[in-house]
Amino acid sequence: MPTLDRSLIAGLPGFAGLPGEALDHILTPARSARFPKDSEVFSQDAEATSFFLLLSGHIRVVRTTPAGDQVIARYINEGELFGIAVAMGRTTYPASAVAAVDCVVLSWPNSAWPDLQSRVPAFGATAYQTIGARLQETQSRVIEMSTQQVEQRIASAVLRLVSQSGRKTSEGIEIDFPITRQDIAEMTGTTLHTVSRLLSSWEDEGIVKSGRQKVTVTDPHTLMLVAENRRRK
Repeated sequence: MPTLDRSLIAGLPGFAGLPGEALDHILTPARSARFPKDSEVFSQDAEATSFFLLLSGHIRVVRTTPAGDQVIARYINEGELFGIAVAMGRTTYPASAVAAVDCVVLSWPNSAWPDLQSRVPAFGATAYQTIGARLQETQSRVIEMSTQQVEQRIASAVLRLVSQSGRKTSEGIEIDFPITRQDIAEMTGTTLHTVSRLLSSWEDEGIVKSGRQKVTVTDPHTLMLVAENRRRK
């Protein structure tokens, strides 16, 4: 099977500046696949045989608790590595990866990991930076869940999505992939009813606009004040 074109990853963070031969070496064991919206790239607790890079689309990382509740841990954006259980010394995936929209994904067999790390140090460095950033994000989320009121948590989650995947429109900054109120509830450990009530209230105040699977922040400054509990009532 021919090697994938190096232009697929040449401009991505972590790969920019690498010589062409290094990019070809990274791509030689890689395979490209398409995943339609709502399909699983891999499932929680499945044997981790591969690691992945998202070329286009958005991936929802979902954890199912022992009680059967679903929690959205994060969203993966274009250009990010994910499913890197091999770098964490895990033999299974800690969560499921679900396509939030139609996605194109590169995958490598875990057997390629040691060689890529030794021959292309930048690749391994990118993976460990990704792990570090996600651990930090998880820590922040734990602190949010234990110290913030529900309104603050929801505001923080919306702001985080806007900063990661925001697209400027005439109305404000739109989260650039379909997201439901249930998704936001699963991100923040609250209920659909609470998210719906708050978004409706913020909409009345001109802070956000929300439609079917769409959220646009029209007043980011006020939403930040809500997240930081600094808004005057």
